[in-house]
Amino acid sequence: MTTSKYLFIAKILSAIGIGLALYLFVNYLTQPVYRLCTINEKINCDAVISGEVSTTLGIPTALYGLIGYTIILVVAFLGKKKLMLGMALFGTLFCLRITYIEVFQINVICPVCLLCQIDMLALLFISYKAVKKKGEVTSVAGAV
Repeated sequence: MTTSKYLFIAKILSAIGIGLALYLFVNYLTQPVYRLCTINEKINCDAVISGEVSTTLGIPTALYGLIGYTIILVVAFLGKKKLMLGMALFGTLFCLRITYIEVFQINVICPVCLLCQIDMLALLFISYKAVKKKGEVTSVAGAV
């Protein structure tokens, strides 16, 4: 697979991540009564929207995801593979931390968070493959 294909996949994955993080952030801001991801008391997004992990260092947790996915999208367009890999690695570790807290400390599973985790792991894999791809010149025009 070519570097431009890896970057194209990264753009799609980061756009999906932006959508997921935006959903969580809007729900954090508006606190709607009905939430699509609320299935029961153990499977819901309440922990991230209004619970213990709704903020990290005083900033809405979903905003970290929204910013992170946006940066990954921008650097994918710019063809900055190493920066994309670094952001994906940070994002994966951040998502793992949130998942750990949800599952092992507050005993809840957020379906949207799990989708974010899967998306970020896929971004990490694609970013790694893009960085390891040698012999190609990547430019902004070539990454589109």
